[in-house]
Amino acid sequence: MRKFFKELRRREVLRAAGLYVGISWIAIEASSVMLPTFDAPEWALRAIIIAAAIGFPITIVLAWIYDITGAGIVKQADPTDTYVAPIGGRRMDFVVIGVLSVALVFSVYMNVSSGPATTEKLDPVSVLIADFENRTGEPLFDGLLEQALNIGVEGAPHVTSFQRISALELAKRLQPGVQRLDAAAARLVAVREGINLVLAGSIDPHGAGFELALQGIDPVSGEEVFDVSSGAKSRDAVLVAIGSLSEDVREELGDKTLKRGEEATAETFTAASLEAAGAYTTAIQLAYDGKHEEAVALYRQATEMDPNFGRAFSGWALSEFKLGRTDKATQLWQKALSLMGTMTERERLRTLGLYYASVTRNYENAVESFSELVRKYPADAAGHNNLAVSAFLSLDFQTASDEGRRILEIYPTSQLYRSNFALYSMYSGDFESAAAEAQALIDDQPEYGTSYLPLAIARIASGDLDAAREAYRGMAAAETSEHRASLATLGLADLSSYAGDFDDARRLLTDGIEIDIAAENSSAAAIKYIVLAQTYTADGNYSPAIAAAKQALELSAGDSIAITAARVFLDAGETDAAAEIAIELTAKLQSQSRAYGLMIQASIARVEGNHVEAIDLLRSAIDLADLWLVRFELGRAYLDAEYFAEALDQFKACEERLGEATAIFLDDTPSYRYLATLPYWTARAQQGLGMLTSANQGYETFLALRPSGGPLADDARQRMEP
Repeated sequence: MRKFFKELRRREVLRAAGLYVGISWIAIEASSVMLPTFDAPEWALRAIIIAAAIGFPITIVLAWIYDITGAGIVKQADPTDTYVAPIGGRRMDFVVIGVLSVALVFSVYMNVSSGPATTEKLDPVSVLIADFENRTGEPLFDGLLEQALNIGVEGAPHVTSFQRISALELAKRLQPGVQRLDAAAARLVAVREGINLVLAGSIDPHGAGFELALQGIDPVSGEEVFDVSSGAKSRDAVLVAIGSLSEDVREELGDKTLKRGEEATAETFTAASLEAAGAYTTAIQLAYDGKHEEAVALYRQATEMDPNFGRAFSGWALSEFKLGRTDKATQLWQKALSLMGTMTERERLRTLGLYYASVTRNYENAVESFSELVRKYPADAAGHNNLAVSAFLSLDFQTASDEGRRILEIYPTSQLYRSNFALYSMYSGDFESAAAEAQALIDDQPEYGTSYLPLAIARIASGDLDAAREAYRGMAAAETSEHRASLATLGLADLSSYAGDFDDARRLLTDGIEIDIAAENSSAAAIKYIVLAQTYTADGNYSPAIAAAKQALELSAGDSIAITAARVFLDAGETDAAAEIAIELTAKLQSQSRAYGLMIQASIARVEGNHVEAIDLLRSAIDLADLWLVRFELGRAYLDAEYFAEALDQFKACEERLGEATAIFLDDTPSYRYLATLPYWTARAQQGLGMLTSANQGYETFLALRPSGGPLADDARQRMEP
């Protein structure tokens, strides 16, 4: 080997190799910068690298055979021949070292100065797909083409597609008589919702196949932004043609991630047949209309025709879940999750997040899935909205509010998203922002009833109860929807309960229950029954309170009804009934349900004088879910145990988080009445610490809300210091 390396050095092979590597490296680094500047194709750089790699062994062989001398290029001399000195001699070593040094410095400079590779950040683009003009006589294409195009264009990270079903409902409200989402109706909705672009397409017969055309239309001016088309040789090739159209649209919208070819097109829609895709599309509409039984039949039909249709299984599972068939829904969800490989990445993340949020109620995992979705697809408004809702349900109100703001950057005039942002602000205690956004929405669209709730709550928080009543009356008059009128009645009753006018509250609730039952709105009637029970306990009238709570439980098995009923039973001394509810809640998977179950167990322990046990249970509950009502009960437990400083801390925390108590079960159902007694309990803790002036002020605040008296009002008067 020593002789071999000596021969390599004699023949200048090592010098030639070093010089070749240095020059090649500099050339490749320079090409990586220069070629993109001149829009050279991607293969150009690969060709240079391959050529450099191929040239290396050739250079080594030539260096072994030939040499460059003063006499020109000559064949390497045999060691026994007369030696002819190569050009440069020792100086050539310095040349090689210099070239390699330059290559190293150039490479380091290029990598450090350029930093990590970044992709151009594109502004979000919102689109609304109008109904295709179907001139083929094939009803199967109705709705199917739009659904497939929707999935295709959303392959672009910066593009989000407005839900067509919601758009049609809005179009019907804006222009009575509208029956379909044609280009004109789509433009009307787009202008209203701040959508950037309307996509209007058509399909025509063309020989044995079909011709598809699509226009991008500016919704404000009506001008055509672009026009693309595609052909299908047969009926079964139509979905492939839609995939091609979606690629053209993405290219027109500046998508840099687009992969042309069959691989990208195949991802657009994964149904095995047009019939399966058509059944799925119709099922979506039925499910949106609440016709889940009919939707289930079509979802089943779609999966029978295409057993790998993952999206259809997830839709079927959700409808089964809505129908209360939990076991069947769970089975279908597992099937859908096993087929996520057939979905686009965007649909996969949506499905996973929806499963966590709607089925298992694992909101932390839902937040993770939706966070990944909006990271990869930053323009996905539905993703941002679902992330906001999931964060809200996991008690992260700041993230919910932040995501609500981001959605408004995409859909600045959307009624739904503006209303949601007002609600998030309300829950976070930012009543000023809540009132401003709600009032702006009402000024723009006074018939949009949902926005009146945060406005009413903000008015109560500012002490203007008359303005709050006007807001609730505005909600009742804004829409013909029985749900909104029922909610407005509940809001007025909640306000009367907060102000201590229990007779008025009971009148409103009793009348509202009759209307709800006549309308077969059992869930709304159950809520009113449980609030009615609370008005009786506030007066110390426990017999009708128990009867009303039992009526509520017969109408609804929801957690909010059960939790409130348990508290009514405890106030009335019915600890066994409360304990049964606690057992049911602690056996549930959802952390918030279990936290409430532990809270009820703690309240039972407190009533029975087991203060340390009550405190330990409530701390465990907070570890599961840091809920406002659990904090409130922990304050009462500390107070009964005469840990006044600890009690005051908990009641102060409740004051700081009073936004959460405005709809205490996070269901947009007004519950400001819970805040009425907080000044009383805070005053009790302050009195225990010797803060007599502050305590008297707290008692006076509470008594101002209890003009008719009641057990707590009588106790407050007795405790006030002269």
